[in-house]
Amino acid sequence: MKLTGAQILIKCLEKEGVEYVFGLPGGAILPTFDALYDSKLKFILVRHEQGATHMADGYARATGRTGVCLVTSGPGATNTVTGLATAFMDSVPVVCITGQVATHAIGSDAFQEADVVGITRPVTKHNYLVKDVKDLARIVREAFYIAKTGRPGPVLIDFPVDVSRAEMEFEWPENIYIRSYDPSPADSTDLSKAQIEKAAKAIMESKRPCLYVGGGAVVSGAHTEILELVEKTGIPITTTVLGLGVFPETHPSSLRMLGMHGTHYANYSVQNSDLLIAVGARFDDRVTGKIDKFAPHAKIIHADIDPASISKVVKVHYPIIGDIKPILKALNGLVGDLRPQMKDWLAQIEAWKKKHPLKYDQSGDQIRQEYVIEKIGELTKHKAVVTTGVGQHQMWTAQWYGFTKPRSMITSGGLGTMGYGFPSSIGAKLGRPDETVICIDGDGSFQMTLCELATAAYYKVGVKVFIMDNAHHGMVRQWQELFYRRRYSGCELGPSNPNFTKVAEGFGILAIRVEEKGQVIPAIEKALAHEGPVLVHVLVAKEDNVYPMVPAGHALDQVMDMA
Repeated sequence: MKLTGAQILIKCLEKEGVEYVFGLPGGAILPTFDALYDSKLKFILVRHEQGATHMADGYARATGRTGVCLVTSGPGATNTVTGLATAFMDSVPVVCITGQVATHAIGSDAFQEADVVGITRPVTKHNYLVKDVKDLARIVREAFYIAKTGRPGPVLIDFPVDVSRAEMEFEWPENIYIRSYDPSPADSTDLSKAQIEKAAKAIMESKRPCLYVGGGAVVSGAHTEILELVEKTGIPITTTVLGLGVFPETHPSSLRMLGMHGTHYANYSVQNSDLLIAVGARFDDRVTGKIDKFAPHAKIIHADIDPASISKVVKVHYPIIGDIKPILKALNGLVGDLRPQMKDWLAQIEAWKKKHPLKYDQSGDQIRQEYVIEKIGELTKHKAVVTTGVGQHQMWTAQWYGFTKPRSMITSGGLGTMGYGFPSSIGAKLGRPDETVICIDGDGSFQMTLCELATAAYYKVGVKVFIMDNAHHGMVRQWQELFYRRRYSGCELGPSNPNFTKVAEGFGILAIRVEEKGQVIPAIEKALAHEGPVLVHVLVAKEDNVYPMVPAGHALDQVMDMA
């Protein structure tokens, strides 16, 4: 029996084991939505296409599976670009399917036409324009394969409406072969084995080693191997913001996060190490600070699945290309206890921890964001899935929640996308329905995608949203205070902020307003006890700054701290 292209697409998604599709219909994609009507796929109708991509992204990060979004042509497709760029920067597997005008109309400036392939090429791992229904099943199969293998990333399929109506017999391609794409991990080759042996020798000879772990270790599922490496050797470990949770921050060997808003002792450990072991990290500028002064005394081991990341930013002495999990498994078989030769090093780190602990101003009656986040961590026993927007609240969450599990910190690291936190929490909760999912957001970030309150309400998605309302774009205000002589320009939100509790109540969502410090813990407890979605509007101090802080262009150990 012949099927339409739209029906074939839906069949392919079912074959790929897709659970949820996030999206919004429109003219060029209507045949596909008609086919979706008869499918067992769970469709989540969003209020804006950016929300669809962030939900698919949050679902993917929380579950390790590929997220899927489905939108129409023109503005529907262009509205996905920010979400695709977010997923691309953070190596998140997403397949985005966009409607397109009929093939014969492409290039004619037809209604709701846009060159989506051209627009999204810089922010996708790969993209396709389907010109013939005969190619459709193969393209979908390849798209999921490319999105998930190697260094993951988003793949876009542009789907013209006439192709969605064309008919042919459905044939599922069991095997995939792409001549120009071979993501097979290289760690099984003799070269990688030799490099692992060299790295192990360097580790065993080091006296001041430091382990620096990024999001690639989370993607690889290497948390068990990371824990084994640390407990076997005693090497202190720091993580990037995307690596949070891959190693429990409650562990005595944890240095917590490094970088611009990392701990003093993480940054000092990196800067004074004689061997830096980078695992699934890309040496982002927010981590390294001034490049020519980064880890000046250290030889560097860099293990990563992406060859293009090796020596891209800093010179690497021991490159290891491949999947992190088997690399670490092999490395663990070659190393031993380093504590005897690290005695002075570990003592120095403990001294830094005592001299420069994470701290915040606890004086007065104002509600501090650090306090709220710290209490959320305690009341969830540090086991919730946490999503954030971007800004001060994001950095305070990284500092104060206390992550203990992989895939529990879901945030926009590379692109720094405001508006990401709330829709991504919806995707995360749908992917992990039995777990507590909390969105910690800022008043600025939340307003960028607050329309998705309707989505959370309609589908009864039980996310708990905490809005830290400091009446500013907080991180912008902080930089303008510190580096622009308090010339506050375009950062003040107070006069225009809505009453977020009334907004949430308008969508039928339980809303709690917190104006006093004594209301914080009861509000968190009430939110956690409620089955459906909850919005907690917290009026926090207006002019607090995130510390520690390494100013842009400074070395990693040139740290500013609160007075």
